[in-house]
Amino acid sequence: MATSKKKQKDAPGPSIKDPEMYEALREDGASKEKAARISNAAAATSRKEVGERGGAASDFEDRTVEQLRRRAAELDIEGRSSMSKEELIEALRNH
Repeated sequence: MATSKKKQKDAPGPSIKDPEMYEALREDGASKEKAARISNAAAATSRKEVGERGGAASDFEDRTVEQLRRRAAELDIEGRSSMSKEELIEALRNH
């Protein structure tokens, strides 16, 4: 009985539309929010379309510190005003 409770606790919530993709993304190190966003987008369309949409953004390394801080502000990353460019890039990638 304890095993079934553990599985229920670890299972994604009902708002996750593609639990299989969500779990794969989490295992790859994606945050809960990012995994949910990607898996739900994939469930709303085809997985192929979701993959094709990516890649339009420029590399973080090509952006200025101010551009990175603006993006961090959009994502409510705390401490962004005192972060170096490298720290901002890491925070954005791990969000």
